[in-house]
Amino acid sequence: MATDSDTLRERLDRATAHLDPPYAVVDLTAFDANAAALAGRSGGKPVRAASKSIRARDLISRALDRPGWAGVMAFTLPEAIWLVRTGVTDDALVAYPTADRRALAELAADPALAAAVTLMVDGTEQLDLVDTVCAPGRRTELRVCLDLDASWRPLGGRVHVGVRRSPVHSARAAGALAATVAARPGFRLVGLMSYEAQIAGLGDAPPGRAALGAAIRIAQRGSWRELLARRGAAVAAVREHADLEFVNGGGTGSVAATSADPAVTEVTAGSGLYGPTLFDAYRAWRPTPAAFFACTVVRRPGPGLITVLGGGWTASGPAERSRLPRPWLPAGLTLVGTEGAGEVQTPLAGPATAGLRVGDRVWFRHAKAGELCEHVNELHLVEGDEVFGVVPTYRGEGHAFL
Repeated sequence: MATDSDTLRERLDRATAHLDPPYAVVDLTAFDANAAALAGRSGGKPVRAASKSIRARDLISRALDRPGWAGVMAFTLPEAIWLVRTGVTDDALVAYPTADRRALAELAADPALAAAVTLMVDGTEQLDLVDTVCAPGRRTELRVCLDLDASWRPLGGRVHVGVRRSPVHSARAAGALAATVAARPGFRLVGLMSYEAQIAGLGDAPPGRAALGAAIRIAQRGSWRELLARRGAAVAAVREHADLEFVNGGGTGSVAATSADPAVTEVTAGSGLYGPTLFDAYRAWRPTPAAFFACTVVRRPGPGLITVLGGGWTASGPAERSRLPRPWLPAGLTLVGTEGAGEVQTPLAGPATAGLRVGDRVWFRHAKAGELCEHVNELHLVEGDEVFGVVPTYRGEGHAFL
């Protein structure tokens, strides 16, 4: 009897029989189901699309066309400008501070563009840089969002749980920076963001590592309790100086929890649309895998082994196994520990090698969502067992923003 994985493999193989790997596909049925599930988990608060995790304009627009989705979180200012100018969105929040002088000059010179893009800041140096590009009296007013660090620092700060982002950690620091921004000509403070990466971006059920999973869950509970109080206090402190339009938080791994925070007005998600392998390690919600890439079997180096051409599409982050692509279909394939995933060739082992011949496809899943798109110029959109359409990635449109 065919399993679900067998059925998926047969469907993908039939849909792309006319293509020669390597190529990437997005299963639209799974993509749409994930979009609906994320919106359903947000408690009625709008979901902002994280473009870094999608990196294809047509699919960003597809998500934004669905109920519950509104606005884009871009990862660079040039990208945000491009998305606005091409009509993808009129509400682009840049997730990270920028020092791109050319993009800042373009933003400052165009009132309509400046009304659609919000810059991220966490210190006065970033404001100073903007002023050196274009003085306040010579530019349109620029929208600004404060980045509140969401990491947990127990034991008096001797322990750091989370990523290292903004230096603005306390409610007092947030209020002080808000006062500074509010007093600076040429800027308008409109938002506050805090991304709890240690909750939203860290799986609490790593496969085969029960003790680590238990430790992660304990740390996440402690972090959440602390952040809930601190973020609420920070929002209150900032609102003393500005009428905030939005308070943004969360990511795919914490949509439901973050949207329940009364201080938060919107959540962000993107990775959950594609369902990469890092999110297999979450208990609360696991997206349906929707994005895959195919490689061709080109040789059989020995019993129980096959080799595919390419495959080394490694994700960013710590250099560990979790960042490697995972052979997914047919089931029963594993990377070879001494070689991993190679740029030119990737050997695979496991019982499924017996049924594979030279010329057959092996389907992989990427560890992180949007980074898949840095390896291909287009995504083949599959519905059922047919390619419904082909859309360009950022790379396919000639853009490499980072």
